[in-house]
Order: sequence, then structure tokens, then C-alpha cells
Amino acid sequence: MRSDFLNVYAGQTVLVTGHSGFKGSWLTTWLHELGAKVIAASLPPDQGEDSLFAAAKIEELCDGRWLDIRDADGVFSLVEEIRPRIIFHLAAQALVHRGYREPLFTFGTNIMGAANVLEAARQTSSVEAVVFVTSDKVYDNREWLWAYRENDALGGLDPYSASKGAAELVARPYMTVLKSEGDRLRVATGRGGNVIGGGDWSADRIVPDVVRALRKGEALVLRRPDATRPWQHVLELCCGYLTLGARLLNGSPARSMTARSFIGSYNFGPDRANEMPVRELTKAALQAWGDPSYPVEFGPAELHEATYLRVDSSKSQFTLGWKPHLTFQETIEWTMNWYSDYCNARYDARSLMLKQIDAYSNLYLRETQ
Repeated sequence: MRSDFLNVYAGQTVLVTGHSGFKGSWLTTWLHELGAKVIAASLPPDQGEDSLFAAAKIEELCDGRWLDIRDADGVFSLVEEIRPRIIFHLAAQALVHRGYREPLFTFGTNIMGAANVLEAARQTSSVEAVVFVTSDKVYDNREWLWAYRENDALGGLDPYSASKGAAELVARPYMTVLKSEGDRLRVATGRGGNVIGGGDWSADRIVPDVVRALRKGEALVLRRPDATRPWQHVLELCCGYLTLGARLLNGSPARSMTARSFIGSYNFGPDRANEMPVRELTKAALQAWGDPSYPVEFGPAELHEATYLRVDSSKSQFTLGWKPHLTFQETIEWTMNWYSDYCNARYDARSLMLKQIDAYSNLYLRETQ
């Protein structure tokens, strides 16, 4: 089943929260390429000039506003002013380690901030759909080998994971009993796996750590070399969000499914072959960079992080018509080639993003037609 989101967003008013972040920058750029009128809201990026938002000049692609989503009045005023048809909610405190340092900020942003966005959508008559982005870390992780499905128990030991699990619980009433006028609002949550890709400079993430070490000529330190994650390229996940949004807006005429049929939660993860320990990801990244013998050291893991995590994406593949397109090797090569070209000033950040969006779109069209 083809999910032709490529034709859905042209001319639509779309609100993206969290556009100054890594995934938000990629999604905003892709929506702009699809012809959407993008209005965006978030806090300024933490990384300053090193951020993808700044490097790719994302502010040129949207009507951007600086806004803390914990400010309920500010969120309500914005949504009522711009009157979007669909909201992609990505704004969040997205780092596990920062969650330990700033638990109240993490809970406030990821739980009450999310509730503010959902309630503003419910109260604004133009909004038909919300794609509510959470995480694969929403699950009560038992460290087992089986993949988590959408109906498995939610949980989370660390503040970040707990806040995302709680955000899923906040979203559930908006899917069911908190009705909008005319029952127009359709909400779905997207639970994505570990995403990598060019332009991520976040602290305490393995690929940015690799690139920072290479640029500085310092030894690379791995905290949890045996932690296994479902690695996927950022465009795979953005494709999932865009596909889900298209279904919430238009349904699936080919399968006689209405837009309301797609309310619910969806996992977006890569094929099983993309599930690798951190040490194997690191080897592949260094190989793709061209320096496979770069020194790697092992440091203490002082904070709790899960060792093993998998998600089952069968529902997304069967119901939405979404599927991952990149192999593990392609995921690594697309990511490290982006960083290499950018760090060596062969291309600017925006050009690299557009080049990969175009390549992915062509791959998507070949494999879905």
C-alpha cells in the first residue's frame, strides 16, 4: 500500500513545535520542500551556532516563533492566531542525561507542555490532526529480547523516559473522551527508535560524540559499548511522521479507511538488521569516516540507561503503509557522509539536507510505486 504523503501538504498551514531541534529542523525543511506553509515554535537551540537550526538557516523556511510550551496562554494564543490544519508536536526535553540534571524542567516540558499543545488543538476549530511525537523509551523496559508493541505497558525509570510515558497517558484522553467541537480532532502518537543523521550536535549521543572526537583529535570514550539500540536515519522517522499525518488528514481511500481509523499509537523502528550494540555502530561510523583505527576508550556509565531496547513496527507497516528503506550500512554512510562533507566545508548544511531529502524521496517513490 502506497502512502503518498508527498502530495498532501502542499498549501496546508502546518504548525511544527520544536523546530529548532535536530528532528524538528529536518521535518521543517522537508515540509517546506513539500510546499507546506510552516509556522514553527520552540525555544532557541542549545548549541548556538553549532546547531543544525542555525547552520541550515531553518528560520528562512518557516514563520518561526520563540515559545516555551509550558506557557499555556502563549500556546493557546499562537494556535488560535495561525489556525493550522495539522500540528506536528516535537518540542520536548529530549536528552536522557539532562533529565537527571533537570527533572522538573523535563517533566514540565514533556508532560504539561504537551498537554498545553493538545488542549490548544482541541479548542481551535481549524486543527484536524496532531502527530504527537514521543519515544521508544515510553515502554516499561524489562531488558528482554522481544520487541515492544504499542499495547505493551508504559513506564520508564529515568526522568526522560518516565516523562515520555506520562505524555502518552496525557495524549490518550485526547484520542478518546476529550472531544473537540464536531469531534473533528484526530490525535496519534509516534514512538520512534534511536535516530541518527547529519547535523545532530546534542550532548551525550553516540554519533555526535564520535564526530566531536574526530574533529578535536581526542580519544573517543564509550560509556555503554554493549547497549543495543534500533538505529535509524532521521529521514526514516520523519517519513513516518509525515505518513501518519497524511493518514490522520485524509484517511486511506484505497483501503476504505477513514481518517479517524488512524487515531492511536504507532512504533517507528528499523529492520532487525539495524539493531546493533554501540560498539558496532562506532566501528561502522569510524569506517565510514575513513579512520577505522581511531582510538576508542571505555568510561564509566554513572547513570541508569537501558541495555537493550527493540520496538515492533508491524502496526505502522501494515496500517499506515510505512516502512524503513535504508539498511544499517546506508544509515551509517548517509550520516557520516553528511558530517564529513559539512566538517570539510564541501557543502553547506542546507544543501546537504536537501540533497539527502531528494535522494530519500526518490528511493521512497521507487519502492512504493
